Parts: sequence; C-alpha cells; structure tokens
Amino acid sequence: MKTIMSYDLMETFRNTNEWMGASARAMASYPVWGLAPHPMFKIMSAWGRVTERSFARMVIKPDWGIHSIAAEDGRDHLVEVETVLDKPFGSLVHFNVHGREPMERRILLVAPMSGHYATLLRSTVASLLPDADVWVTDWHNARDIPVSEGKFDIEDYTLYLVDFMKKMGPDCNVIAVCQPAPLALAATAYLAAEDPAAQPRTLTLIGGPIDPDAKATEVTDFGRRVTMGQLEQMVIQRVGFKYKGAGRLVYPGLMQLASFISMNMDKHAQAFQEKIWSEAQGEGSEHDKHYRFYDEYLAVMDMTAEFYLSTVERIFKGLEIAQNRFEVAGKMVDISKITKVAVKTVEGEKDDISAPGQCVAALDLCSGVPDSMKQQHLEPGAGHYGIFAGSHWRNNIRPLVLDFIDENADNPAPGKGKPATVTPIRKKKVKTAEAG
Repeated sequence: MKTIMSYDLMETFRNTNEWMGASARAMASYPVWGLAPHPMFKIMSAWGRVTERSFARMVIKPDWGIHSIAAEDGRDHLVEVETVLDKPFGSLVHFNVHGREPMERRILLVAPMSGHYATLLRSTVASLLPDADVWVTDWHNARDIPVSEGKFDIEDYTLYLVDFMKKMGPDCNVIAVCQPAPLALAATAYLAAEDPAAQPRTLTLIGGPIDPDAKATEVTDFGRRVTMGQLEQMVIQRVGFKYKGAGRLVYPGLMQLASFISMNMDKHAQAFQEKIWSEAQGEGSEHDKHYRFYDEYLAVMDMTAEFYLSTVERIFKGLEIAQNRFEVAGKMVDISKITKVAVKTVEGEKDDISAPGQCVAALDLCSGVPDSMKQQHLEPGAGHYGIFAGSHWRNNIRPLVLDFIDENADNPAPGKGKPATVTPIRKKKVKTAEAG
C-alpha cells in the first residue's frame, strides 16, 4: 500500500465520483427535458447535486464561519481569527472578539487530530466565545507538509501542546476533546516537572481514551486484533505528486472517512437517500441540517504515518498513558507530578468511540491532585459527538465546564482584569457565511 500510485488511485476514485455527480446534474438539468416531465430527470439531477458536493467536500478545508457574537453590552462584536503561533504541523489560533473587554476565562481548546480539521469544534467554539477568550489548536493536513519538515509523532504532538500552553501562560484553562485527551494530560505532567510555572490552571478532558482497556469499543478492539505490521501494510500510503507533501508517509483522511462511515453505514445511507429525495422534490436548501453536518463530516485531512502508528502502538496497545510510563524526548512523564492543576473528566453514557470509564481513569492517575480539585461528569444519553456539540453540550456540559473553571480561578468573575498579552503573527478574516 505504501506507494504513490495507491494514494493517487483513491484521489482518482474521489475525483471521478465528483465528476460523475457534476455530469449527472448538468445533463438532467437541461431545459429540454421539460418537454418530457419524467421524475427520473429530477431524481438524477438531485443525485448529481448531492454527489458532486459530497465528494468535493472531501478535499476542502472548512472555514470557521464565526463572524460575530453578541456580548453583555448588547452589541454584536466582530470575530477575527488570528494565528498566534505557527509551526509546520499545527498552529495556535485565537478568536479575537473586537471591542470587547479582556475576559477572565482564557480557554485553550485542544482539537483532535483524528482525520477531521479543527473546525469540527466550530459549534463548541461558538458556544464558548460569549463567555470566554478562546484559543484552538489548528492541526495542518499532512499531505501539504513537505517531507523536509521531518517527522511528527505523539511525542512531537505533546511538545506542540507544551509550547502552546507556554505561549498562553499559566492562567489558561485547557479543554481537550477526544483523541488529544491523553496527550494533553501528558503535556501538563511534562510542564509540572520541567516548567511548573507554565502549567494551566485547569484541565478538562472530554471523551478521551486515557485507558482504552477500561471498557472496550469497536475502535479499541480493532487495535487489538491487528499487529502493527499488518496495520502499517493496510493503511499507510505515500502522498501523491499533486500535493506539497509528495512522498510523505500518511494515514489518508479518505481511508479514515471510509472507516467512520462503515461504523454507521445504514444511518449514513438513509441520510443521503432522504437528502436526494428532498432535493428531487424541490425542498432542498443550501444550508439545511444535512449539508451543515456533512460539509464538516466529509472534510478530512491526512495524518502523518508516525503519528497514527505511534498512537495505536503506545496509547491503545502499549497503554503507556494508562500505566503512567509515557516518555517524551527521552524523559519519563510522571502524571502524579501534577499537583496544582484542577482536573475534570466528561464522558457520554452512549459513547461508542471512547466508552465511559476510559476518560475518568485520568483522575486516578492524577494522584498528586487533591480530591477537592477533581471532578467527573457522565452525561446521560449522550454519544461521542454529543459531549462536545449539540444540546447535551450546550444545555448541560458547557455550563458545568465553565463553573469548574470559575471554581478554580483566583477571581471567578468573567470580563474583569487583564490577561497576559499574546501578540498574533498573522491575521485571517473569516469569510464564510455559516455561523455554526
């Protein structure tokens, strides 16, 4: 599998389906077919529109689409995305709310690197912005990173988080969603030993595989069934000549997307059938619920091969975080060294990716943290995505997380005081119309 030809074959398949959708849409939309008003032409046109858009989204990085927020002063404030720290494999971006007083709550939202872009957390960011100053880790697509930039594995990822935390300062509150939860925990422990003054104030871990053995899921079972050699042979490919990262070994986003879809094939098939039917009946909309979800869900990015393989080998198979024997740059990371960082875990009762029990294991590992600074929450009826997006997050989990941050702040009142200054190195205005 580790050939440029196999990578280009996947891209050819995607491109062909996009072309077939565009062709079907164009052919079935000819005005002349109005002389023979058969429903086949409407269905064919609808299938073409949905197919073309779906396959085109797979190579498009979504925009944040957050233009403004309403503040306590009753005014709408413009939001601008600033790149604060730019590194080859990821950037620290800040959502600068113009004209608003500095916020007491300063949040570093650690986005997962699991096949989707950081914009998967768009609704999470939008819900936090009215009440906090928000920074996000924006990971880069591996296919666009030249081979000359070197490797990027879970140790490099952890050191990136260390640099991001240092940049923000000790008054930041870290929220890690899903995949980065164990590495955010490791980065905090690394700082506890190497630079205690740079530790964050609080650490909230949401649905992360701290101890994958706590309760097995299809994801963890897959990691157990295959050997590392089999996994490397099956899923690792070289980026094709079309991209800047030509020759880099990656776990392709398209392969990860196929894996995601296969887990709930019937549900996805029904969603697309219903969308095509509604389009054929003239009831489709550019920004309906289907497109809002799938425009983000289908937009995937490649991961470096060493990051993916080291995650499986060391987090899922080796249980290095769960057993507190993780090393970074030759240094043992002792999670018990964390003593002054408040830790909270959040899990979903129906999470089929990181099952209940996997994330809460972090609290036992943080043996140096007083019990008064530990909290856990199990959200009834919530699946994996529901614990950081949707009604479960908005109505239940978000208020609890903000309360947790306030309870462990020197001054819990938001909107007062002056946080540490972070100077952006590049500004990028948000252009898309969707507000998440």
